[in-house]
Amino acid sequence: MPHSSLFKKLDLEEYINSFEKFFARYKPVAIQGDTALHYKYIQALSALEFKAPMPIPPLNTQLNRLKKQAILSLSEMYAFVQIIQYFKSLQALSLPSLLKDWIGAIEVPNEIETIMGYFTDEGEINSQKDNELLDINEAITRNKKAIKESLQSILHAKNIQEYLVDTQIHFINDEETLLVRGGFSSVIKASVVGRSAGGFFYILPQSLSDLKAKEASLLSHKETIIFRYCKEFSVVFSIWERFLNYINKEFDRFDHYQARVFFARAKDYEFVLPQKNNKVILSEFSHPALENPTPISISVDKNILLITGVNAGGKTMLLKSILGAVYMSKYLLPFACNVSQTKIGHFSNIEAIIDDPQSVKNDISTFAGRMVEFSKLFDKRNAIVGVDEIELGTDSDEAASLFRVLLDTLAKRDIVFVITTHHKRLASLMASHESVELVAALYDEEKRLPTYTFLQGSIGKSYAFETAERYGIPLEVVLKAREVHGEDKERLNDLIERSTILESQMREKIKDVDLQKSRLDKKYEKLEVLEENLQKRFEQDKDALELAYKEAISKAQDATRAKESKESRRLLNEAYKAKSQKEVHFIEDKAKEPLKVGDRVKYRSHKGDLVAMSGNNATIEVDGMKMRVPLLMLKKIHETTQLPKPKIPKATASVEKSSASVSIKLIGMFGDEAIDTLDRFISDALVHNLHEVQVIHGGGKGILAKLVSEYLGSHPKIAKFYRMPGNLGITIVEL
Repeated sequence: MPHSSLFKKLDLEEYINSFEKFFARYKPVAIQGDTALHYKYIQALSALEFKAPMPIPPLNTQLNRLKKQAILSLSEMYAFVQIIQYFKSLQALSLPSLLKDWIGAIEVPNEIETIMGYFTDEGEINSQKDNELLDINEAITRNKKAIKESLQSILHAKNIQEYLVDTQIHFINDEETLLVRGGFSSVIKASVVGRSAGGFFYILPQSLSDLKAKEASLLSHKETIIFRYCKEFSVVFSIWERFLNYINKEFDRFDHYQARVFFARAKDYEFVLPQKNNKVILSEFSHPALENPTPISISVDKNILLITGVNAGGKTMLLKSILGAVYMSKYLLPFACNVSQTKIGHFSNIEAIIDDPQSVKNDISTFAGRMVEFSKLFDKRNAIVGVDEIELGTDSDEAASLFRVLLDTLAKRDIVFVITTHHKRLASLMASHESVELVAALYDEEKRLPTYTFLQGSIGKSYAFETAERYGIPLEVVLKAREVHGEDKERLNDLIERSTILESQMREKIKDVDLQKSRLDKKYEKLEVLEENLQKRFEQDKDALELAYKEAISKAQDATRAKESKESRRLLNEAYKAKSQKEVHFIEDKAKEPLKVGDRVKYRSHKGDLVAMSGNNATIEVDGMKMRVPLLMLKKIHETTQLPKPKIPKATASVEKSSASVSIKLIGMFGDEAIDTLDRFISDALVHNLHEVQVIHGGGKGILAKLVSEYLGSHPKIAKFYRMPGNLGITIVEL
């Protein structure tokens, strides 16, 4: 939609006219380019104290002529000089970094600088730069003085007094003249220059002819000198046409910025940068066309905003306010609002379907005209559209169905609608859609006046009878209309309003429940991902630990084979202990089912029964062998096996010693404890150079004997081992 047409429809014409007065030269109001970048420059300029530029004429035609080596006039060249001088004055200020990088970086060519020195503040050639021009100016001044003195002499001559209308010198067509009555020719020779409204004559005395001829000669000579300068300067300007074109465009850009800054200061307005969405939130917004307005606060966060309510209650002005705020924000025009709470999205198109298109000239009905406007919207995207009295011109019931489908279809094209209507059926039908937001213009029942305020989430009454009475319709006519309308119809309208509001509230509650469910689902998904990641991390850490452990054991065993000190065997034992502790530390970090004595449990690859718990440790029995293990490494398994709680035997270990122990008793020990004890025993025997030792492990189910055999078979310093004949509870070990 053309900007001028949109200004008129949104009542922004006076606002735009007022803003345009702050331009140094006329240009379109819309500012093109990167809006966010323009906003930064405007904000930086708003914090700076500076003078507004002087009026400058458009120079695009002059630039095109320079490309063809044309000769510019003195005034045309001075316009370029004024632009450059203004930027140089800005460079002298303490500019913020953003402006300094832009304005401070402008470099004027030396040839242009030289030409600028020839101009006075009035745009004339400085006569101090040219002696010939100086002499001519002085001669012109002396000649003008002589003309004035001659006229004064004639005015005071006695023979002309009776013909003078007044004693003033009148300028007619830049000529000094006297105003006289008819018959003047008998006392003075003069030429008539003009006639006054009273029938008198403006005359130029013949005695001034020589002085006038001299003045004309001097002025002609001066123009010749000026023309010479224009030719010389135009040649330089043609050479630097690109620079002049650049400085001209930058001035237009700066003019956009400065006009907005000074306009905002004059009106105490605020700038709102459009955001990358299609939402509109206005806080304490005042339409600039209103005097003493009631500020409005409204939120448009759905595809359709449906405005209903009292006649003459501000529905149309609310529509214009929303679209007007979008337009002003889009082109960084300031307006009155609470800037900290106001948020306006960016829309590529702004359309206002407000006027009645019906006329004799265009031969189209109101409804047909509306359909033409709507048909154009199918070619647009990312638009905000205002429609005033949407059902205008046709049957409201048919319109309700038609517009419901139209709006549903167009909303999918990323189009936001702001709509006003009075028809309850249309409002009720559209309000059931989840993408529709209801807004009601409120009415003060006590004062019987609209409040020009709005309530979101409800349908408002039209108050047609009250409005008619307020605007002068006789009371008896209004009462008769109420009677014809009937109470049943009024109750039906109230029922429609209440049901629509309840439906809207129910949809909001369902939306809240769905939102909460969605949040819980997302949290559950995050927990599952976290559990999976922790499990992977645990497995990775466990594998790394196993690898490090194996490397450490290998090194320790190599050191032992090399017959290093007793210390190496001690370090080997500590490595076994460290492995056990690390396995406890990296145990899977997730909630486990609580354990109790008697539970069937799993420890690593072993399954057994939990027979006792003490602090962080637990005692389990696996295939008749008791083991003490960290409680955290146990996992409950669901089996039906029930075991009696056996008495926990006290584990004892004794080593028979002379100078060095030759036997060790492992009976009653847990598996891990027995192997650790056996390992220390073998290490001590090796240190004391014993060749044969006995390991007493008992018979029983043979579990401990099996563990002892596995250990002895993997030890590099064990030459041979076997069971004592006749006593399988003792193993003989040869070192």
